[in-house]
Amino acid sequence: MTRRESGPARRVVSLVPSLTEAVATTAPALLVGATDWCSHPPDLRVTRVQGTKNPDIEQIVRLAPDLVIANEEENRAPDLGALRSAGLDVLVTEVRSLPQAFEELHRVVVGALGLPRPAWLDAAEKAWGTVRPVPRPRRAVVPVWRRPWMVLGRDTFAGDLLARLGVENVYGHHQERYPRVPVRELNTAGADLVVLPDEPYRFTPDDGPEAFPGLPSALVSGRHLTWYGPSLAEAPAVLAAALD
Repeated sequence: MTRRESGPARRVVSLVPSLTEAVATTAPALLVGATDWCSHPPDLRVTRVQGTKNPDIEQIVRLAPDLVIANEEENRAPDLGALRSAGLDVLVTEVRSLPQAFEELHRVVVGALGLPRPAWLDAAEKAWGTVRPVPRPRRAVVPVWRRPWMVLGRDTFAGDLLARLGVENVYGHHQERYPRVPVRELNTAGADLVVLPDEPYRFTPDDGPEAFPGLPSALVSGRHLTWYGPSLAEAPAVLAAALD
């Protein structure tokens, strides 16, 4: 059954922090469940259903949502299959670029929930629409994990945002989306900069920069780099300031 056939969703469980924030900011009464990692809005009060990779299927079923929203990268196919087998409607998003993020957010909020297009989505498109290409992009390695070291590879949402802000991902053409690369290789990859987000791994001034003694480090907000939702409206300014 498609969402158009069954009508707009009125009980929603979100398995993606970005989408949780999008729904909770737009129509908080619709959201009945979210993962433990769904930290925004800060005052969110809904039933927690464990993590993005290990959702509590039985708990979700007990909540009786008429829609579960998920993402093909953040959630595992077997879990989504189990939810469908339990008779739940699951909408799976794919977000690997900024334009795709805008399309999917519109599909969730307007299409699936039947809500008016939110002002924050228009503000986000306007904010990114004013970003101008940089003639000489800086080259960066972008770790997202350590022990083992993993970096942004090809075809990622965060990589697309950085490119729009004048930062070329050194591993942007790697055959893997999140390749494991030894730190020694990262230091000799020809980068001008290392970009260290605070999620999924929480890089800090004392945990990360010391591994790249020959490179300047930019510590950036992971929420603004990797989340697609209301944070997109302020992301260009927040990320540009951190990168500078």
